[in-house]
Amino acid sequence: MNKAKLVLWGTPPEPTLVKIGETLVGGNYPPLIIAGPCAVEDRESLLILAKGLKEAGAQCLRGGAYKPRTSPYSFQGLKEEGLKFLAEAREVSGLPIVSEVISPDDVSLVAEYVDLLQVGSRNMQNFPLLEAVGKSSKPVLLKRGFAATIEEWLLAAEYILAAGNTQVILCERGIRTFETATRNTLDISAVPLVKKLSHLPIIVDPSHASGHWQLVTPLAQAAIAAGSHGLMVEVHHNPTTALSDGQQSLTLEHFQALAQQVRRLEEYV
Repeated sequence: MNKAKLVLWGTPPEPTLVKIGETLVGGNYPPLIIAGPCAVEDRESLLILAKGLKEAGAQCLRGGAYKPRTSPYSFQGLKEEGLKFLAEAREVSGLPIVSEVISPDDVSLVAEYVDLLQVGSRNMQNFPLLEAVGKSSKPVLLKRGFAATIEEWLLAAEYILAAGNTQVILCERGIRTFETATRNTLDISAVPLVKKLSHLPIIVDPSHASGHWQLVTPLAQAAIAAGSHGLMVEVHHNPTTALSDGQQSLTLEHFQALAQQVRRLEEYV
């Protein structure tokens, strides 16, 4: 990590606190819980879900408007229409919103609607995109690439900081290993290791790490116990009909139980 100058401890002597709406993430603040559907599918279900998530304890609403998919025939998202639905959901629920941006050309447009720009796993080393979000005034959520080392991940964050944006949250979402029983393998050691190396806050996405909704809550608990600054969880009003990642999405009822368990666990960490 001798190539990094800005992401490591000592650049600022204190932990970086990232502000999303009125919520601060990092340091000793309570863990942030981001929840919502993998993809924005329609207006009505998103608005209903957003209200329910707020009541259940979520602090930020996630939803993909631009969806990079492995197959070109999979649902690619509603794009700007989806962003408009997200903005409306923020108005009715009070939850700040996070959505993925996949192209440098789209950064200014997405930033008009969202409170937190997400750079997904597939784009972790899309350097023009990293530089573009680095020039934005909006905070950035940087997901770890599915085959990236810790050093590569932190150096990707370095691109954003070097471009001028210091408001960066790192997100561990599982890495690809030889194991096939889960979608990815959650690298829980990344949480304390990144906290040792960097002043940036780190959260965990147990949904993409596992690929199975039954594993999401146990992995979320493990993440909080390891010191994660928050969670990013996929929740859908009806996972069996979801256009993206239904098998790893919680129902609202399951999310409510997860949020309650996480908050109780916070008291012991």
